[in-house]
Amino acid sequence: MPDVPITVASGDYDRVRALREGRVGIAGCAVTYSTVEANALFIRNLKNQEFDVAEMSFSTYITLKARGAHHYTAVPVFLSRAFRHSAIFVRNDRIASPADLKGKRVGTPEYLTTMLVWMRGLLSDEYGIAPSDLHWRLGGLEQPSAKTTPPEPLAGVDIENVAAGKTLARMLADGEIDAIFSARPPSCFIKGAANVGRLFADTRAVEEAYFKKTGVYPLMHAVGIRNSLVATHPWMARAVFDAFLKAKEIAIADLQKLAAFSITLPWVEAEYRATQAVLGKDIWPYGIDENRKAIETLCRYLHEQGFTPRRMQAEELFAPL
Repeated sequence: MPDVPITVASGDYDRVRALREGRVGIAGCAVTYSTVEANALFIRNLKNQEFDVAEMSFSTYITLKARGAHHYTAVPVFLSRAFRHSAIFVRNDRIASPADLKGKRVGTPEYLTTMLVWMRGLLSDEYGIAPSDLHWRLGGLEQPSAKTTPPEPLAGVDIENVAAGKTLARMLADGEIDAIFSARPPSCFIKGAANVGRLFADTRAVEEAYFKKTGVYPLMHAVGIRNSLVATHPWMARAVFDAFLKAKEIAIADLQKLAAFSITLPWVEAEYRATQAVLGKDIWPYGIDENRKAIETLCRYLHEQGFTPRRMQAEELFAPL
């Protein structure tokens, strides 16, 4: 029986390199692999379902799955994950602790992104700050946003677009907003603008403490397979999972090559061992059980924040393996 031709797309990560380069194959499939920046990939697949297997926003997927509007079915491969305490930038002349965020104006490019779902959830769980305690202002970080329509309303939450021509970085520097939630540091922070800093100065220590307390390593992106392929070839879910897992294992093995470093870091072994001391032997796990706490936490946050009509369960999100 000939291999099934499929198109696969993801961002450019060390953990997919062996698959992209063909050193790892997907059993039973003839793969054409494309590298596409993640946000652009999400837009393309939401509009046109362009690829057969693709990296996708995990929160968007869960939201669509809850409404029965998903075009893809996930496998528990998590290509992007990150702690997000480091993504809170504030006017430190007004905000010295998380409690000071209450009642403040927070700028962010989007309201529904996986990063923001996690950030709102951790503020609620860890510091007692509900989304309704903040005034959300949506706009471009460094370039004015082209959006002209008002954001979707959420009960009890104040969400507005910033004025035309404004950027969040400039507004934070000028004191027109009090904080920015962004994975990418705003230019005013990079340039050392007065009274602009991170909410948590020692973000690594705070993030490590968060993991030790909660057991949650936040998940950002999963991998999805076109629904029709899963229905026609149910074996494909396992084949895709195994291939991504093998590619990830090859990338992790590179961290342990000490005769000649594969990774351009002088103390790569020490960093790897320090990370294992916090996260465990497998620092980037795939699979449902290995990530159950994080999956269930994200499902809870999406329901609490009004994005899903009910709290989704881990098992119903993924194709059987």
